[in-house]
Amino acid sequence: MSVNTLKETNKLLASFVPPASFTDEEQEPLNTSVQLHRHNIADEISERTFQDVSLCYQCGKCSSGCPVRYYMDIAPNKVVRLIQLGFYEEALKSSTPWLCAGCQTCSARCPKEFDLAKFMDAVREIAIEKGIEVKEKNILKFHKAFLDQIKSHGRSYEAGLVAEYKMKTLDLLQDVDSAPGMYLKGKLAILPHNIKDRKGVKSIFKKTSGK
Repeated sequence: MSVNTLKETNKLLASFVPPASFTDEEQEPLNTSVQLHRHNIADEISERTFQDVSLCYQCGKCSSGCPVRYYMDIAPNKVVRLIQLGFYEEALKSSTPWLCAGCQTCSARCPKEFDLAKFMDAVREIAIEKGIEVKEKNILKFHKAFLDQIKSHGRSYEAGLVAEYKMKTLDLLQDVDSAPGMYLKGKLAILPHNIKDRKGVKSIFKKTSGK
């Protein structure tokens, strides 16, 4: 081996020297930062949906088949991509999860069997928990009005749902001309049809409140 080759070899050896050992005091902040990095919003979504967000490889079949894609600010698959890349704030502030109708078209079309509708549910839950301002405020009010009917009657009560939603949004005249026809066809019952075990339903709401 020539002298020049030996010198170059010695230079390379320095890059393979193992790092110096840290004391317990020095190592604790490092471990803490690693732990904080590991548990992020992507992990939180995986825990809630029992599926790994990395399953999505961005084929776009969900977005191409979404019946409400036209009204969304970004495509459904892009919301998944933002979570994958760590752009959590942009994903949580998007109106796309709130416009998702939960029709399961995306989940049925996915070649990786990734349940995107369930993913959108988790994104909405996390956005509310973190106090993210919802762009589609009326949709959130509709969700709350619907859940109030389930809590009170054990099932959806259409007339009560409409009345509560109108009071929350103060948009009293929207679709008012549809009410007579729906009533005559039996779509709007005056009185609710309560289930037998309403206390059981209320206990579910009580147990899951704040989670």
